[in-house]
Amino acid sequence: MNLFDLTDTTSVVIGGNGVLGGAMSEALASQGSRVAIVGRNLDKANDVKKRIEEAGGEAEVFQADVTVEDELKEVLKQVLAWTGSIDTLVNCSGTNSSTPFFELKMDEWDKIMDVNLKSVVLASQIFGKQMIDQGRGGSIINISSVSSDPPLSKVFTYSASKAGVNSVTKFLARELAPHNIRVNAIIPGFFPAEQNKKILSPERTASIMTHTPMNRFGNPEELQGTTIYLASKKASSFVTGALIRVDGGFGAMTI
Repeated sequence: MNLFDLTDTTSVVIGGNGVLGGAMSEALASQGSRVAIVGRNLDKANDVKKRIEEAGGEAEVFQADVTVEDELKEVLKQVLAWTGSIDTLVNCSGTNSSTPFFELKMDEWDKIMDVNLKSVVLASQIFGKQMIDQGRGGSIINISSVSSDPPLSKVFTYSASKAGVNSVTKFLARELAPHNIRVNAIIPGFFPAEQNKKILSPERTASIMTHTPMNRFGNPEELQGTTIYLASKKASSFVTGALIRVDGGFGAMTI
């Protein structure tokens, strides 16, 4: 028995055009899932689609602002027209800022909260309800952060938004368990991505390495195994409400 076989399933990856979301999309496709890549940047999304197809997988691109309910509902309609069902939802959209707390403006707060947290709630409502209606279970995988608990310095709003992702993950795990829909979160450590490049000064990078036992950044491909595991109905059938760290040991450090 192949514990990780995702043949004849459909995965929706919100933010699948990003560095981490792209790697997760490729992972799901590698095990036979049809992958719906959802994001605003079509060029990047099509790059992911091309890599998937070159590897023998199947993917389609769907453009949407993931913070807008009507646009996500339209994506749902389009995905169902393409494959007829949805089995896995990955919430991977993210943005960040290093604005000091007393300089923070509410428009920046709202933007980060919308992308990092509101999108998780909206997508889970829209695609989760479809999973319920299908009556065959499913998996929702949220992307949290090591800054969610305890919060990291210099990323106040980001840390607050990711703490919210943890809370939403646990709440939905309870809410959706009767429908055999599992809800879990991956807590990545420090991976090279657009939202963290602008805050990684040489001094901050040195501090991160000091607090990461493996003494390096993660590679996006190192999220793939956990993604496949959580998507698989066989491998993680009794796993829900979990926050799984993929952080090189960052969460194990104190002083």
